[in-house]
Amino acid sequence: MFDFKSLERTLWQAADKLRNNMDAAEYKHIMLGLIFLKYISDAFDELHIKLKAGQGEFAGGDPEDADEYLAYNVFYEPETARWAYLQNRAKQPDIGQLIDGAMNAIERINTNLKGILPRNYADPDLDKQRLGELLDLIGNVGFGANGHQSKDLLGQVYEYFLGMFADAEGKNGGQFYTPVSIVRLLVDMLEPYRGRVYDGCCGSGGMFVQSEKFVESHQGRISDLSVYGQESNPTTVKLCKMNLAIRGIDANIQFGDTFTNDQHTEVNHGIDYVMANPPFNISDWKGEQLRDDVRWKYGIPPVGNANYAWLQHFVHKLSPNGTAGIVLANGSMNSNSGGEGEIRRNMIEAGLVDCMVALPAQLFYNTMIPACLWFLARNRSNAGPSHGKFRDRRNEVLFIDARKMGVMINRRNRELTDADLNLITSTYHKWRNTDSVYTDMAGFCKSATLEEVRTNSYVLMPGRYVGTEEEAEETIPFAEKMQTLTTQLAEQFAKSAELEAVIRTNLQSIRYEL
Repeated sequence: MFDFKSLERTLWQAADKLRNNMDAAEYKHIMLGLIFLKYISDAFDELHIKLKAGQGEFAGGDPEDADEYLAYNVFYEPETARWAYLQNRAKQPDIGQLIDGAMNAIERINTNLKGILPRNYADPDLDKQRLGELLDLIGNVGFGANGHQSKDLLGQVYEYFLGMFADAEGKNGGQFYTPVSIVRLLVDMLEPYRGRVYDGCCGSGGMFVQSEKFVESHQGRISDLSVYGQESNPTTVKLCKMNLAIRGIDANIQFGDTFTNDQHTEVNHGIDYVMANPPFNISDWKGEQLRDDVRWKYGIPPVGNANYAWLQHFVHKLSPNGTAGIVLANGSMNSNSGGEGEIRRNMIEAGLVDCMVALPAQLFYNTMIPACLWFLARNRSNAGPSHGKFRDRRNEVLFIDARKMGVMINRRNRELTDADLNLITSTYHKWRNTDSVYTDMAGFCKSATLEEVRTNSYVLMPGRYVGTEEEAEETIPFAEKMQTLTTQLAEQFAKSAELEAVIRTNLQSIRYEL
C-alpha cells in the first residue's frame, strides 16, 4: 500500500536540508516551483506519448507542436525544460542554471504563465548537490501512476508543502495559507455545486482548490464553477496561480488592493458563493480614502479596522441568491467602536446574517486571536431558485459554539477533525434545509429569534445564546441531590475504614504498632 505520509515526510526532510540558512519565505518558492515543474512535465509527457503513437483522435498530431497541447489544456515544454532532461543532469554543478533556463523557456511558450515561475535555482547560497538529490526525489512522485493519479498526488504534495511553509513562517505564513480544516468547513457549509465563486483575499487559492474537491466528490463538473480571486501580495499571487494550475482550475486571479483597486467590478451583485479569510483587524486599509464608497450600504466602516469593510465588500459582490462564509476575529461579533455596532445591527435587520460559528483557539498559523465564521445569505425567504430546498429563516439566526472542538496536531496548532466538521455542517444544513429536522443542543447550537438578538443588543457571540451543557441536564430536586451526596460520602468513609483496618493488620504482622 502506498504510504503518502512517508513520502511527505521524506520530501520535507530533504527540502529542509537543502534550505540551510535560507529564509522559509524565500525557499518555499524553490520547492513549490519544482513540484509545479514536475506536474506540468507529467501532463506533457502523457500527451506527448499519445501524439507520438498517433492513435485515434491523436492521429496526424505533431508531438512538437505547442498548439496541439493548448487544445488539451496542457502546457508545452521544450526539450530542455522537460523533467527527464533535468533529472538526467541532476548531478551536474550547473543544475541550478538549467532549472532557471527551463522556467524561462516554459514562460516564453506559455504566455499565461509569464512572470509566475521562480527563477532563483542558480542562487550561490543553494546547495547544488542537494538540489539534485531533491530533483531525484520529486521525480519519483507519481512514478508509474496514470496522469490523473499523478496529478492528484502532486496536488496533495503541493498542498502539504504550503501548510508546512506556513507553519515554518509563523505569523507571515497565514498571509498565504488558511488551514485546510477551516477551508473545508466553509466549503462544506456553503456547498458550491455550480456558479461563480469569489475570494477577494485569496492567498494561495485554498478556497478554490477545496471547492473543486467538493464538486468532484459530489460527481459534479468543475467546469460548472467560475472562479474569481484577488490578492494584494504579488508573490502570493504566483503561489496561487501555480496551485490552481496544478489542479487544472481555470481561474481569473488578479493582483491589486481589493478595497482601492477592485479588479472584479464586473461581477458585483453576481457572485453565488463568497469564501474568504481576510486579515484580522487591519488598520492600514486606506479607509480614509473611501468614505463615500458605494459598498458601505449598512454604514461607513471605521478607518482603524477593516472587518466591517470586508463584510460589506463581500455582500456587495453577492447575487440576489448568493451566500458567503467569512472568517473574522471574534471582536467583530460584539464590537461597538467606530460605528461597528450600528453596521452590525443594520446587517442583521436587513436579514443578511444566517449563521454564526465560534471557532476554537490555535487554529491559525499567524495569529492567536480567537476567530469566528460569519455565514451570510441574500435570500433567506425560501423564494426563487432555492425554493423547495431551503426554508424561510428570515426571523432566525443559527448560533454554533465550536470552541471546545478540535485536536492539537503539534504544540502550537489545533485542527478540526472530520467528526467536528460533520457535526457543524450537518447542524447548519438540518436547520437551513426543508428535508431535515433540527434540534437545539444546549452548549452547542441554538436557533435564536430576531427578537432574542435584539434583546441581546445585536451581539452575535454564540456563547450568549447556546447556554451551557449543564442546562440540558434534568432538574433534580434538592433533597434527592443531598441524599445521593450523603450516600456517596458514607460509601467513601466505609471504604476508608476498611482500608485503615487492612493497613493496621499488615503492620501488626510485622510487629509494628500505630
